[in-house]
Amino acid sequence: MTEHTTMPKVSRLEVIQTGARRRWTLEEKRRIVAESDSGARQVSATARRYGLSTGQLFTWRRLARKGRLGGDAEPVAFAEAVIMDRGAATAALPPPAGACGRLEIVLADGLRVIVEQGIDADALARLIVALERR
Repeated sequence: MTEHTTMPKVSRLEVIQTGARRRWTLEEKRRIVAESDSGARQVSATARRYGLSTGQLFTWRRLARKGRLGGDAEPVAFAEAVIMDRGAATAALPPPAGACGRLEIVLADGLRVIVEQGIDADALARLIVALERR
């Protein structure tokens, strides 16, 4: 059995477009974050004033507190790596006394990750990426 329901005609239909993504300069982000810190309930009002979601503004505030809003991060430095034949590497570098096969990694925000010998490299890479994004 089929039932029919009559609905009133739509008298007004509003289409909301998100438009193009806005690119904020570092100076604009810093100014907006500072403005949002100026008093109670300022995050919502500031976000509305600039057409931001409150989530975006809270993310900027969190990054600013950590010194990672943009341009604040220390330059990335790389250590020199030398690729050797497995036999030569074993002979050249004897394990230090008391070595237990653990590796400690300190992330940019100071978080430490300690892993045991034999951890899957792909799993470790995924873990580090996930922790850096939080």
